[in-house]
Amino acid sequence: MAKKIVEMEIESAKMELPDTKTLRLKWPHGYDVEFKTGQFITVYFPDSPKYKRAYSLSSCALDTGHFEVTVKREGKMGTRIVDWAEAGHTMFVIPPVGKFLPVFDPPGKHLLCIAGGSGVTPFRGFAREATRSKLDTDITILYSVRTTNDIIFDEEFRQLEQDNPRFNFYVTCTRLKPDDTWNGRRGRINAEWIKEHIHNPANTIVYACGTNELVEATEHLVLNELKLAKEQMKTEKWG
Repeated sequence: MAKKIVEMEIESAKMELPDTKTLRLKWPHGYDVEFKTGQFITVYFPDSPKYKRAYSLSSCALDTGHFEVTVKREGKMGTRIVDWAEAGHTMFVIPPVGKFLPVFDPPGKHLLCIAGGSGVTPFRGFAREATRSKLDTDITILYSVRTTNDIIFDEEFRQLEQDNPRFNFYVTCTRLKPDDTWNGRRGRINAEWIKEHIHNPANTIVYACGTNELVEATEHLVLNELKLAKEQMKTEKWG
């Protein structure tokens, strides 16, 4: 059966960073859809029905009544959303699909989430659902950004760390100047850093979301160097 396409009002449009905006798309009266954390929706503007773009949900399946997507100023759609989309505007939404899903069952899994740039957005949903539901699941995010000014959801992730002892959020910066004040990690995500966070390989599932380069490099590390099974690796490439 074809997915029902619905026009939704932008309930809020929040600037996360100067080049990144979160849209909250309000479900119309009577709208109900089954979906899972980690899936994506496809959206388009009423005046441009042929130009569609898919975005991972940055909200989780417990956030009913709306969808949230977090978009960087990239390409025609990303530029229009960041620079022009406002509360009260509308967009058409194709319901969620996708298999980039957190494995919360059976309990006791460790989800090791590798992200670059806006690739961190679906992991906000992972952490939200696990925290609110008090799940017996360890979640670790290793997040690569250019500078400290590029960290999306920094405040919320830090709060989730306080609320959930099973959640950890680590950032590495790749383009800081030597004299920039930053006590955290510098450089790209590499095998050594990933290995530091794998304490029980058989119980670990590695997720990678971001550019083709980041995802393919992570996949190579996990499958060839760390020797994890293919079913322990889940990827989402954004070009």
